[in-house]
Amino acid sequence: MKNQPTTGRGRRSRQKIVDAASALIDDRGVAGAGLDQILTAAGASKSQLYHYFGDKGGLVRAVVADRFDCLVEAQLPRLAQLDTWTAIRAWMDEFATQTAASDFPGCPLGNLAGELAGRDEAIRADLSACFERWQAYLAQGLERMRTRGELVPDAEPEFLALAVFTSLQGGVLLARTHRDVLPLRVALDAAYAHLRSFAAPQPDVGR
Repeated sequence: MKNQPTTGRGRRSRQKIVDAASALIDDRGVAGAGLDQILTAAGASKSQLYHYFGDKGGLVRAVVADRFDCLVEAQLPRLAQLDTWTAIRAWMDEFATQTAASDFPGCPLGNLAGELAGRDEAIRADLSACFERWQAYLAQGLERMRTRGELVPDAEPEFLALAVFTSLQGGVLLARTHRDVLPLRVALDAAYAHLRSFAAPQPDVGR
């Protein structure tokens, strides 16, 4: 994240390094993904790495940013429309289905957090910010629901969103461990039930 390329060729070269690093990190972990191996896989030079990222820490931070962008892009437009019960349920179900279909890779951010959150403060802060931005989509949708009177007035959208994502991360971890989507579906069902417990009573239109 040191120098952003200004040409198309530069952007492609930088992305190749990020992609190679991300793939090797998935396979070997951050500690096991050596710079020489990354550069060989990317067909890049050390001068390019130092120019674009500064050092390995800068490269890993770029991987975090890239993974977040890919994660959000894959969930749009659902993330931008999480302001109805139907939309929230559909997002949860689709997330579980895609997790199983992709052979339980784990959360691309959570996997890095498990390895690095206690070791590198800059990367931990980046991961924390990514999780907060991801949660914000749901928090903003719940805030719109509260404004429309669909949630009780004392519902706190940010805390509700945090509870959902805490359940989601735990469910993803157990689904990956058991290679079974059931723990994720159970966790998301419980999170959804918790959200629904804050639904405001609706007037009986038949009276």
